[in-house]
Amino acid sequence: MRTTDDTHLVGYLDTIDGAVLLRDPERRRLVELLRERPDSATGLAGRLGETRQRLNYHLRALEDAGVLELEGERRRGNCTERILRPAAERFVVDPGLAGGLPAPESAGDRASAGFLLSLLARGVQEIGRLWMRAGAAGKRLATAGMESRVAIARPADMDAFVADLTEAIAGVVERHHDESPGARAFRLVVGAYPEPAAAPVDDDPAGAPPAMA
Repeated sequence: MRTTDDTHLVGYLDTIDGAVLLRDPERRRLVELLRERPDSATGLAGRLGETRQRLNYHLRALEDAGVLELEGERRRGNCTERILRPAAERFVVDPGLAGGLPAPESAGDRASAGFLLSLLARGVQEIGRLWMRAGAAGKRLATAGMESRVAIARPADMDAFVADLTEAIAGVVERHHDESPGARAFRLVVGAYPEPAAAPVDDDPAGAPPAMA
């Protein structure tokens, strides 16, 4: 299954089939060709010099998995061709497909990478599933997102930054938190991690930013 925003920029896949199909080079190529120009199995067969039957098998699998969707139909002779397109420009895969998500609390140290990764993975899964339900109901999911960048010179400065940030967030939450009947709860997640190097050379770990001890 999948859901997309109004501009079809991002799609969410929550099935093994969808994730596996996108890893197949041949099927991924079909998705890219349809991203360039939506088409039918017959049209793609002409573009690739393949048989329509063979391509139709792959296209059906991609459509069933939510990677492709129907854009429209066109008549050609006595046949009606189904025009397909990718359901989104890019896809996010449910992180729980690897075998379940670890509870953030199980990471122990709240300053650990494992804790933050667990938080983010849970967020991707929860947002994706809520998004799908909202889309199925014809509603828009209420969310907020923001991103910033901060440069920290020393470990002690990082500690001070986290303390200030915690205090500021606690104040904002206190001002807006409302336990009255009908109030809707939102999960607030804040995290920070080293910014990846802009252009690591040959995947050399030395190109990654240093960890702060």
